[in-house]
Amino acid sequence: MIEVSKFRKIYSGTVAVEQVDFLVQPGEILGLIGPNGAGKTTTLRSLCGLTVPTEGTLSICGFDIEKQPLEVKKRIAYIPDDPPLFPELTVEQHLAFTASVFSVANAKDKASELLETFELTSRRTTRASDLSRGMRQKLAICCSYLHAPEVILLDEPMTGLDPHGIRKLKESLQQRAAQGTSVIVSSHLLAMVEDICSTVLILKEGQQRFFGSIAELKSLFTANCDEATLEQIFFQATETEFRQSVSAEETKLASL
Repeated sequence: MIEVSKFRKIYSGTVAVEQVDFLVQPGEILGLIGPNGAGKTTTLRSLCGLTVPTEGTLSICGFDIEKQPLEVKKRIAYIPDDPPLFPELTVEQHLAFTASVFSVANAKDKASELLETFELTSRRTTRASDLSRGMRQKLAICCSYLHAPEVILLDEPMTGLDPHGIRKLKESLQQRAAQGTSVIVSSHLLAMVEDICSTVLILKEGQQRFFGSIAELKSLFTANCDEATLEQIFFQATETEFRQSVSAEETKLASL
């Protein structure tokens, strides 16, 4: 489970994220969307302990990220848009290192299965520096999955992946969510977000525009939830003065 309450982050006087609140239950996939500079990466980096929040409470599986960082790191996997791999280590050496850090049982069998799934078996002995951009992304995904994390955080994970790799990643995230993993996917590929995510969080300039199910989001813009795509609604939510709280209040007043 992921819990964020009154999260605020300021960099050198600039507010990157302002009063963000959301919850991701076990088995849920949250789509984190917004324009460039919205605060998406800051939110993800704060959740995995790489950035210290200015204010607010962030917890993973009941553990406070600032007070219990080691407990948090045991339970999460973070895949940034440009994974920091070790250039001179081979594919299998990366997995062996990850298995050692997390004390993974039956690591060789699990690693082989992941390499097969993401079509890296033939690249076992290839150094990371000799892999293509997409293959490096696949290796980062394999390493992240190896210790069966309870929470997975992904920042533009489709970068460099071919269509087959994208399909495999989507399927793997759905499978892990079905097993109880909490997932956050930050992406500009809104069709993909709509396809696999159960809830969505929209940020713009650090402000929370909406948090809830995609069906709830659509109901705020259309009488028929099937009439608008997530992409169409995204532009309305980020280009107008729309706020979830304001819209809810207007709806309540209109019904009186």
